[in-house]
Amino acid sequence: MKIHILSLFPEMFTGVFNSSILKKAQEKNEVSIDVVNFREYSGNKHHQVDDYPYGGGAGMVLKPEPIFNAVEALPPSTNGKRRIILLCPQGERFNQQKAEELAKEEELVFICGHYEGYDERIREHLVTDEISIGDFVLTGGELAAMTVVDSVVRLLPNVLGKAASHEQDSFSTGLLEHPHYTRPVEYRGYKVPDVLLSGNHAAIDKWRRDQSLKRTFDRRNDLLENADLTEAEKQMLQSIKGL
Repeated sequence: MKIHILSLFPEMFTGVFNSSILKKAQEKNEVSIDVVNFREYSGNKHHQVDDYPYGGGAGMVLKPEPIFNAVEALPPSTNGKRRIILLCPQGERFNQQKAEELAKEEELVFICGHYEGYDERIREHLVTDEISIGDFVLTGGELAAMTVVDSVVRLLPNVLGKAASHEQDSFSTGLLEHPHYTRPVEYRGYKVPDVLLSGNHAAIDKWRRDQSLKRTFDRRNDLLENADLTEAEKQMLQSIKGL
């Protein structure tokens, strides 16, 4: 996968993209990440990328020229298509399903805004997607871009240690993930559940699914409305509810 990020503050990405899983993914050539300072494409001698909004109002608005120019200056796409993603509070709420969708693409472009907002022509005539990571406002799109890139890259083949590492993640199955335990078996009087030490993989799988149901019911009941449950799991859920 190729990822391009358009930002006024490229230095913000250095620590995140050169650490941990993202660093390893680049070393394995599973992904290439390029951060572009779109101020270099302003097209004016003062390198101005924003201006006052027509009609008045508070704040400054990002001009269309630097964004269009920066996108058009990217190397040609290998398959002739790329997803161009605008990070903004009005966008589609980002979730695990969206991450899985984007992980299937060959090339992604992220546009990180600042100031009051974007010239509407960027939305209407350049981008393919608008994404929000939550119902709150950040000072810019950089932190949102880091979040989305991290969640997408970890889904790429050969990035995680085991191909199935992400398949049981919270939200991937429609439920929150089950509890995890590791050594020692007992710590300060707190013991690992016996079923996890039994070697009975069928019993362990059932325990984990039951725990996912319980945790989802306790913490994110709303997810159960669309969860794909078996009849046995539906009965288990009724038991959890005390019905």
